[in-house]
Amino acid sequence: MPIYEYTCDECANAFEKRVPSSRTRVRCPQCESKRVTRQFSTFAFKGERGFVGSTGGGCSGCSGGSCGNCHH
Repeated sequence: MPIYEYTCDECANAFEKRVPSSRTRVRCPQCESKRVTRQFSTFAFKGERGFVGSTGGGCSGCSGGSCGNCHH
């Protein structure tokens, strides 16, 4: 079951949710609104060098390699 990232259109709460199918209606856990937007996210896994994104570089998803999550 995939985990998707959402942002609530009503209260701007960002959250993750396991969703069994693309037809599942998702509600914001903070305000219970059904008006949520699924965010684009990239695949990542933790390897010997820390977190690695789908493009193979640890900082490739960062803005110029300067994000706070960069482990290089």
